[in-house]
Amino acid sequence: MRAALVALCWLAAGCGGCEQDEAPATPEPAAPEQRPVPQRRVGVKVPMPPGWTAQVASDGSFQFGPPGRPVLRVDLRPGQGATLPAPEALLQSVEESFAGFEHTLEQQAGGEDFSLVRVRLTPKLEDGGSGASYPALFGARRVEKDLFLCATFPGVGADEVLQASDACKGIEFQPPR
Repeated sequence: MRAALVALCWLAAGCGGCEQDEAPATPEPAAPEQRPVPQRRVGVKVPMPPGWTAQVASDGSFQFGPPGRPVLRVDLRPGQGATLPAPEALLQSVEESFAGFEHTLEQQAGGEDFSLVRVRLTPKLEDGGSGASYPALFGARRVEKDLFLCATFPGVGADEVLQASDACKGIEFQPPR
């Protein structure tokens, strides 16, 4: 459960290796009855394995996996494509975010428009022992000027992590018809 919270916080905050370009905030009065709407990108295409479905979560993230069981979470960072982290920076961010875990690097890959890190995470227990290990994926994909952050949920299998890796690398904008 702790790993799930850390993974979601990692995505929500953006990876530590990603530079955030933030414009100065200008305070505007907001009507109390209005709630901010999460930004969504229309026409995003994610290649999914057979049987997987997609849904938009209440926080605006995309979740992919078999019906009723999300495997991959994808968060959109509009206009932050230039902040795509190098695979090394992504790995360092994962290591810092999961300080209470042993991590074994299984794959580190990157290209002009993506960075992926597959690790095996093992929780360190208070008694000095180790909990059950599980595979995880953390990635980033640049599409035009936008950045997509990807992470698997805890408890997914190794095959699902590989499928999630392919899905993250394949994110693109669907051309208008």
